[in-house]
Amino acid sequence: MVKLRLKRCGRKQQAIYRIVAIDVRSRREGRDLQKVGFYDPIKNQTYLNVPAILYFLEKGARPTRTVYDILRKAEFFKDKERTLS
Repeated sequence: MVKLRLKRCGRKQQAIYRIVAIDVRSRREGRDLQKVGFYDPIKNQTYLNVPAILYFLEKGARPTRTVYDILRKAEFFKDKERTLS
């Protein structure tokens, strides 16, 4: 099973997280299938590769709770509903 989850990058006390598609059996810093975005909590910036995220969600990938909240704040699901309609 594939999940969309965060992968920690950056320096001490200045974490930046990549949003990656990864197998659930892999550890947090393990090998990912594809990078689909990043999240910077310090600067409150988010970059999302929308086509890649849609691809993985259609294939059955499940976002973790944190990634789901990030996607919701970025209004990702509102855009998804518009494209499906």
